[in-house]
Amino acid sequence: MTLIPRRWRLPYVALLTVVALLLSASALEAYRLGGGTRPWEPFLWEFSSIAVIGVLVLGIHALVGWLQGRPWPQQLATHALALPLFSVLHIAGMFGLRLLVYGLVGVDYRPDGIPTLLVFEGGKDAVSYISFCLISRGVWMAQAAAQARVEVAELRLARLADQVQPHFLFNTLNLISSVMYEDVARADRLLCQLADLLRQTLAAQQRVEHTVREELALVEPFLALMQARFGPQRLVVQIDAEDAAQDCRLPALLLLAPVENAVKHDVARHLGRVTVVVAATVEGGWLRLRVSNHGDRPVPEPQPDPDGGLGLRNLRERLQARYGGAARVDFGPDGDGMSLTVSVPCVC
Repeated sequence: MTLIPRRWRLPYVALLTVVALLLSASALEAYRLGGGTRPWEPFLWEFSSIAVIGVLVLGIHALVGWLQGRPWPQQLATHALALPLFSVLHIAGMFGLRLLVYGLVGVDYRPDGIPTLLVFEGGKDAVSYISFCLISRGVWMAQAAAQARVEVAELRLARLADQVQPHFLFNTLNLISSVMYEDVARADRLLCQLADLLRQTLAAQQRVEHTVREELALVEPFLALMQARFGPQRLVVQIDAEDAAQDCRLPALLLLAPVENAVKHDVARHLGRVTVVVAATVEGGWLRLRVSNHGDRPVPEPQPDPDGGLGLRNLRERLQARYGGAARVDFGPDGDGMSLTVSVPCVC
């Protein structure tokens, strides 16, 4: 177990240094008033103490983490044994460093007797030990709460992702059913293509998250399936993704619902050709995903649901669960068609 993640090691050392400097500055003033003639001594005293405590605190943190969830009698008994050990190690390490430095500079150093040190330093160590234990317990509780939030978010993402496939499957089967009595061979080909696509989506759901490149590898066969259903003269497909955008990561199956909506709603309400465009770009550290459609001759009908229906409500919820307020969804009319733009941080 790593007690201090790599990114926190330098700040931890910096914090110990600042605390030691502040204590040294305070001790220096008292040292001068007491007639001291070696200004470096207060710095040695405080830095030796803080250096040893800085190491021992890591052990306290590990001990508190190990005791989490154990019975209170066991915790109290363990701390009762650990407290004197902490004090002995602190005193031994602190005065060991001092004696070493004094010996190197050739200055005589005679600390108080061991009984006096144990009483004087032991009282301060008891207060320090209890304080460190309380702080450490708070840190462990905060980490547990953060982990719980992550797990809840992952469960929510999994639940929302599970909703994608039934919704997509239901609408796709409806499309296939419209031709099964007119052209059995064609319906059979569509069902085979659908089976291959479903196998890929099942594999994608196991990953929860993948790259834009992998997402497009699912979108392309779906659009090919829809072109087989409506015909290439009725449905034109255009996919335009930058290389940098294809390496960004996003929740699996995020684009299937918007692409499915673009085909289902707009091909049905246009008499002529419909062009569906799927684009992915990176702009200033943001991944922009755009799904749009344009038709030659739209059929007049009431405006669609401004929220984009179930599929896009699901998309918004998945983005909220994964990115919080960092994601943005824009959906609405775009000339003679509709456009959906998703903006999320680009993470590779």
